[in-house]
Amino acid sequence: MIQDAKLFTVRKFNFHLRHLLVIGILIISFSISALVRSQAADYGFQLNEFDPFFNYRATQYLLDNGLNAYVHWHDTMSWYPTGRDVFATAQVPLHVTDAVLYKIFGGGMSLYDFTIIFPVVFGSMTAIVIFALVRVLGGTSAGLFASLFFALSPPIIVRGTIGWFKSEPLGLFYGLLGVYLFLSGLKSENKKIAISKLIGGGFFLAVGFASWGGIEFFLLPLGLFFIALPFIRKDHKFLLWAVPLFVAITMIISGGLFARPGPSFVFGVRGLAMIGPAILLVIIIFIQKYSKEQHRIRNSLLVLVTLVIIGGIVLASSSTHSVSFRYLNAVNPFLTSEDPLVDSVAEHATPTLAQNFSYFSILMLFAGLGIWLVFRKRNGDPNTSRFSIRNEMIVFALIIGIIGAYAGSTFSRLELLTATSVIILSSIGLAILTADIFKRGNKQIAFIESSKKGSLKKEIPTKKTSELLGTIPKIAFVAVVIALLLVPALYPVNANWISITKSPPTILNGGSNFAISTSDWPDALNWIKNNTPRDSVVASWWDYGYWVQTLGERKTLADNATIDTDVIANIARMLMASPDEAWKMLNKAGANYVLVYVVGQKFVSNGQDLYVLGGGGDESKKQWFMKIGGLDSTKFLQDDSFTPTDYFWKNTLLGQMFPFTPITYFDPNTHNESPIYNTGYTAIYSKTIKYPANGTGPLRLVYSSPSLDRKDSGVFSGVLIYQVNPDYKPLTGTTPISTLQGNSSSTTTVKSITATPSGGNIAIINTKFGDIKLKLFDNVAPKTTANFIKLANSGFYDNTVFHRIMPGFVIQGGDPNTIKGDRSTWGLGDAGYTIPPEFSSSLNFTKYTVGMARGNDVNSGSSQFFITVGDAPWLNNQYTLFGEVVSGQDVIDKIASLKTDPTTNQPVDAEAARVTTITIESSSNSTSK
Repeated sequence: MIQDAKLFTVRKFNFHLRHLLVIGILIISFSISALVRSQAADYGFQLNEFDPFFNYRATQYLLDNGLNAYVHWHDTMSWYPTGRDVFATAQVPLHVTDAVLYKIFGGGMSLYDFTIIFPVVFGSMTAIVIFALVRVLGGTSAGLFASLFFALSPPIIVRGTIGWFKSEPLGLFYGLLGVYLFLSGLKSENKKIAISKLIGGGFFLAVGFASWGGIEFFLLPLGLFFIALPFIRKDHKFLLWAVPLFVAITMIISGGLFARPGPSFVFGVRGLAMIGPAILLVIIIFIQKYSKEQHRIRNSLLVLVTLVIIGGIVLASSSTHSVSFRYLNAVNPFLTSEDPLVDSVAEHATPTLAQNFSYFSILMLFAGLGIWLVFRKRNGDPNTSRFSIRNEMIVFALIIGIIGAYAGSTFSRLELLTATSVIILSSIGLAILTADIFKRGNKQIAFIESSKKGSLKKEIPTKKTSELLGTIPKIAFVAVVIALLLVPALYPVNANWISITKSPPTILNGGSNFAISTSDWPDALNWIKNNTPRDSVVASWWDYGYWVQTLGERKTLADNATIDTDVIANIARMLMASPDEAWKMLNKAGANYVLVYVVGQKFVSNGQDLYVLGGGGDESKKQWFMKIGGLDSTKFLQDDSFTPTDYFWKNTLLGQMFPFTPITYFDPNTHNESPIYNTGYTAIYSKTIKYPANGTGPLRLVYSSPSLDRKDSGVFSGVLIYQVNPDYKPLTGTTPISTLQGNSSSTTTVKSITATPSGGNIAIINTKFGDIKLKLFDNVAPKTTANFIKLANSGFYDNTVFHRIMPGFVIQGGDPNTIKGDRSTWGLGDAGYTIPPEFSSSLNFTKYTVGMARGNDVNSGSSQFFITVGDAPWLNNQYTLFGEVVSGQDVIDKIASLKTDPTTNQPVDAEAARVTTITIESSSNSTSK
């Protein structure tokens, strides 16, 4: 055969053409893996996700300060004011490996850029390691198949793309390398080589544990494999020292070299999962040695069952606190519903059937086929069949495959381990099938014919064949296999194995559901870095902590390490508290700034800017805030468990920080609108800043990201940064109130108008409770006051109703629809034309001031006006202020205290809120109608 042609010799090893072929396929696997993992660079060359930013900062600290300082580093930037012991809580091998390799290969590259390509290199190198591992299990062909499958596997790639400087790529590399060396050591005939491989396997597996907690997955298949070994392998003397050596090295390195996993790993449930089976292996070997041959299996099984039952009782009666709650979920999926913080993380969710199929599809077919083919050969000759179930390597493949399939089906983050298991089984299955199809050899085929003389039969000479199948069936087999593998890699166009792994770096799309690439987050974090004092503390939801620390270079209350869940729960309660209470909580925590992130889509309709919220920002996480904070969500959310209630908008800090207000609700199926929420309707919002920079509320908006101000329709990814107002004086017992058109803010201290404008006209509003006199600011808002005077003199306002009454905020009137129109139309009427706004920086909306109402468009003012019954600084420079009340404040208070419909804010008794007339009295005291 050509593939057996000898090329050259190195010492005693002969290089054949097939070796060159193997190297070529591995190069292809590495290249494919690197190219697919690098797709996200099309959106921007950035670190991806959240944790990589801390890992980058930690690596930089290690390089700048040395190993000793790193080991004793107490990070004061995180978890203010407590800080964080990095060596005890971080993935130390990730930082050390990156720092060492950067020193060697970094050249003139920045560390930031080096860490961006780090996961691509190690993820692609793991395609070589998986080849070596599967080659030990099922031969070279299986190893090559595994390498190619690994290079394209979506669950593995999505957690190892460019910029994914997290624990998974390196942990999987070290973990698989450790398992490979262990299995290879078991197969080694040379004792010295076996010892070196077993020691190396224990070392790298321990480093894998310290790199990523998910590598603890290997504890289960290894433990079961230890127990199975005495039953399927005869050289028990070798096993008596080989397995304990491997386990001892793993435990020594895990518990002695690293603080994480550390001694608690060795002496806890996790360590017992490996040490216990090793002890069982020794016990079973001795039982078999001293039992009669016919009773060895029976006695071994009895002892095994007894010890397993005793161990189960001990574990059940002891605490399992040493096991991460996230990974307990992989054993018991029902635990996910017990911890809302765990549930809130998408990668901790249980994957759907559709997700599993799209990820594995054809590989599941080959994996199942592999299991069947292995068991099919159970009656064959174990000495001639490489794939016999009497082969301990195939037994390990079956164990890891079954356990991996279960683990990934319960915990999305472990799907890359499921993928590894499925790749192992499917590669072996395809290798068995290929070996059968392409098997060559001599087979005797005898032809039997009937004799011409009666019924006697004669046997004609046998025929030897060199191939069991002809060329056409083999070509057809290859074509079918290639087609089966190419379909999920190419189809469907936007959801195949290659395209599904391409998504923007999280820092550029904010972790939203949209494939966008914006500078909103980098710009916001750069603003924090350059415009806030260096000792500032920034409060935000824990997702964004690492970004603020690394790119903003400021302290945070919490981050993705989730070290203290009580702190995270307190942040959730703070965001959902009343503005006054939240202000107190922020000050107690030492926060100087608060950051909030909101995602949605903007639509421009008939000149109006309209918004729909939802897409992965805090507006989509708020329900988790409530669960984690232990709050009753029914008070804050409608029956769809997503759309906020009026209470949320009026009475929570988060509702006040979101610069949006519901103006209507829309049914996308029927295209009907409603002023109140109905099941199945989508909220439509207008944009209004409720805590402006010059406001006197508990917060002041100091930065908003560019996409919030986009002029066209499309996705917005808004980062808003508020300063905690140190001069704010919360009013005891004050309930936050709604702003105009449904906006809300907390009540602030009453103050007089900054400037007293001159003006000569007085408007007199006659009502059931008496007269209200308004001084009109003719020289500040001449167009608005002229319009108001014209409408009043024409009788336009006669018999209209103050149709919107919001105690503590405003009474609003001037809608002609309230004279005879249906209540559903109240608030929608106007004079048939619009007037432009007239803002004044010298005036502030305080109690008993008069403003012109409008819709979302600032140019939509017409006839409706409002009178404030509380300070409303968030309206400053947003609405035209054109007057103030000079008498009749008691009348305003009586109207404001009328009973209203809680859903529409309309007065129940419309007659009590009706305006009889509005007359204008000039500065010379001449009255006209």
